This record gives sequence, structure tokens and C-alpha cells, in this order.
Amino acid sequence: MGVAVNLRSAVCLLGRFPALAGVDLVVASGEIVLVQGANGAGKTTLLRALAGLVPVVEGEAEVLGHDLRRDRRSLRCHVGLLGHGPGLYDDLSVADNLRFWARAAGGDGDDVTRAAARMGLDGRLLEAAAGRLSTGQRRRAALAALVARKPRLWLLDEPHAGLDAAGRDVVDGLVREAVDGGATVVLASHELERARALADRSVVLAGGRTVAGPADHAGIADAAPSVPEPTEPVHVA
Repeated sequence: MGVAVNLRSAVCLLGRFPALAGVDLVVASGEIVLVQGANGAGKTTLLRALAGLVPVVEGEAEVLGHDLRRDRRSLRCHVGLLGHGPGLYDDLSVADNLRFWARAAGGDGDDVTRAAARMGLDGRLLEAAAGRLSTGQRRRAALAALVARKPRLWLLDEPHAGLDAAGRDVVDGLVREAVDGGATVVLASHELERARALADRSVVLAGGRTVAGPADHAGIADAAPSVPEPTEPVHVA
């Protein structure tokens, strides 16, 4: 089995603050890995770094065979990041959003059709402007855009947020299907019972570093300073 993610003493800065202060992380291809940690521990920054959106300024960082210290851009068409926001263009229809993100990753209309059906997006919702959707509908559209991209590495930041029980079950099904299809998944979640049942294993971040785990969220809540992390685009083009 190959290695999808290999970080050694990786450092990322937000301004002058080391949001990641020496992370070691190895994820095998086909794994589902849960990243735990208190608010401000570096979870969002870690996912954004793995997506090639935040530069790694020290240490070693290789994702899907791409050296992030040398070239982050070429990685992006192989990665899908679901962040806190929907990452949709509000003035475009849901269908146009799905087509845009599918094409950005080399997909086609069949990928869009399958993704929309998988997330239960019917004709009315597909033609609606993304900005007019409810919170739950926007989340489903964002997930459909991720599915349409068919990324090799799924990076999920609180993927169950904004969804009802049925929607959360759909997310779990999507993750398992992605892995069955050869993808790798790294997710961060505060819904530890559900996320642990989904993941193969857990790692813990505290103070921008990986620490020995597993540990529950309450047990690590005081281990890291509360530093806000950015919540920018959902998908990577």
C-alpha cells in the first residue's frame, strides 16, 4: 500500500504565528484518518495545507507524490476540500456550480449527473441559484460538487455540519464509497462518536503539533491555545 500523505516536522504560518508548528503525519493510501483537537489546535490549517492552499515553510510535505515545498498548484486537481463554507457561486445555479467544479478536475456531464443524484438534488434544486438554498441544501450541493470532482484525496472539515440525520448518513456512505473506489480521506470533526466509527484511526493535534493519541476532545481541550483558523473556499481548483 502506498503513502498518500507524508509530513515531517511541517510548519505553516498564519501571518507570523505557527498554526502548524512541526506536524508529523503519515496517511496510507485508502485510509480514513480522523484529526482531533481543540478549537485552534490547527485542524483547519492542516487540511488546507494538504490541499495546497497554505504553504509549508519548514519541514517535509508530500501529498499524492507532490512535494508541497516546491509545487502546490499541480496537486489541486487531485484533491477535494470540504470546508466550513459551501464554496459555491451564489449567482450561479446549482447545476452550473457542479459543472464548474467537475470541469476544474477534468470531469464531465456524467459526473455531474451522478453526483446530483447521489445527493438527492432534483430538477428544481439544480436550477435554483445557490444563494437561494437553505443551509442544508447548500451543504448537499457542496458535497455534490465534491463528488463530481472525484478527488483522490478527500479533506473534510466538519462534514456532518448543517445536515439532518439522513444527510449525515449519506456523508458516511460517500466516504466509504470513495475509499472503496481508491480514494484516501482525512477528516476533522467534533462529532467524535460518529467520526470514530467511520475512521480507521485517529490522530490528535494540540498547539499545532501531532501528539500521542487517541484522546477524547475533552481531554485535549486545554492543550492548545484558542487561535482562529481561516475558513475559505470549499473546493480546490
